[in-house]
Amino acid sequence: MRSPSSVRIPALLVSLAAAAVVVAAAPASAQTVEFPQVPSLMRNGYCGGSIRTWAETGKEFPGRAIFNVQALPIAGVGPGPYSFAPLCETVTTVAWRNMDTGAVGEYRVTVVAGIYGSIQYALFQDTGPGRIDVTVYTDMPNVPQRGSFTVADAPEPAPAEAVD
Repeated sequence: MRSPSSVRIPALLVSLAAAAVVVAAAPASAQTVEFPQVPSLMRNGYCGGSIRTWAETGKEFPGRAIFNVQALPIAGVGPGPYSFAPLCETVTTVAWRNMDTGAVGEYRVTVVAGIYGSIQYALFQDTGPGRIDVTVYTDMPNVPQRGSFTVADAPEPAPAEAVD
């Protein structure tokens, strides 16, 4: 009979190998640009924390970007039996403008956070290709932040060969 530790080691090695394959299969053309964090107060108690935002672009989705929003762990006092582990919220807006085409848009989401932060909220936006400027802010007292990134256009199709 095998000991429990001799079973765990091969299972661990298989897990690490699978993780390496997943990392190696990730597209090399994807780019992530993180914006400065937005310090903000939150409602449903006396809470505050920072909102983290970033954009992802890649050749796989030309003319589009994925906007991501996530609260870091918050601190404060809230109602209920666990007043020093509050669950608070704020509406976070990532407003964007394509500086090359003039297109504008925004991603607005209610971020619910606790002592461990929040889940990651994400959404595709059809920004069009070009330089995108963003402003990130909340609906509570906050310090808005700005950033920018570039979205690629679709690659040019290969010229067709003449058929004789």
